[in-house]
Amino acid sequence: MTAAGFFRITRPVNAVVAGIAAVIAYLVATGTLVPEVILLLVIVTSITAAGNVINDYFDADIDAVNCPERPIPSGRITRQAALLYAAFLFLAGIALSIYTTPICIGFAVFNSLLLVLYAARLKGMPLVGNIAVAYLSGSMFLFGGAFAGYAGLVHLLPLAAITFLATMARELLKDAEDVDGDASGGASTLPIWIGVRKTAYCAFAFAALSAAASIIPFWWWGAPYLVMIGIVDLIILVAAYRALSCDIPACIRKSGASGLLKYGMFASLIVFTVSAVFLT
Repeated sequence: MTAAGFFRITRPVNAVVAGIAAVIAYLVATGTLVPEVILLLVIVTSITAAGNVINDYFDADIDAVNCPERPIPSGRITRQAALLYAAFLFLAGIALSIYTTPICIGFAVFNSLLLVLYAARLKGMPLVGNIAVAYLSGSMFLFGGAFAGYAGLVHLLPLAAITFLATMARELLKDAEDVDGDASGGASTLPIWIGVRKTAYCAFAFAALSAAASIIPFWWWGAPYLVMIGIVDLIILVAAYRALSCDIPACIRKSGASGLLKYGMFASLIVFTVSAVFLT
């Protein structure tokens, strides 16, 4: 086992970006930041990292086919160590949530349980697993908004919906990329059921819905926001469009659609931040 293995298995960039999204959510909800938002960053980062670790724990056999370079298949961390590490990160995030609000505590506990359930059972269920991941992505904004109270949570619903829909598109494309490994591992994902091409069309539909939902904050931030988010929407739609001609997993991977969608979602965080700071 190596320190690098413990670090990499958390997928630190994704985990930290999730924490930053919660902080941005609080900024959008209140128009300001307070020192206590560091709690949001640490809690969401810790629980997201735990979810990544527990996912790799349950997916060790599948990853041996799809991603043999990951920490567990490559031998940089054992499955038992990964399980204990995930438990520690989950408990740390939940313990820290006690210093936030009752709604935030509820999100921390529920999301932690859902992450374990997803990794153990839901991942291989067509659409159900994808919906769980999309909810978890959108809930980062709800968690940040809830730190400002119930009104903050409600105010962040549109951003949560945008993220939910974009994540659905990316999750479906990722499943289409991983058909071979998922099938060998006994999973039953949507592309295994309906095929890669139909899954790509479903992903494009979710990307289009996300773009449509992104218009809602125009009523808060006006035309400058619409211009910025329009560029991001174009990136997301182009990413999903790239996969429409694919009917095998290798084609989806070669298209780079999933990666481009990810960059588009990161760009949307920048747009939300700039809008909250300069357009509120």
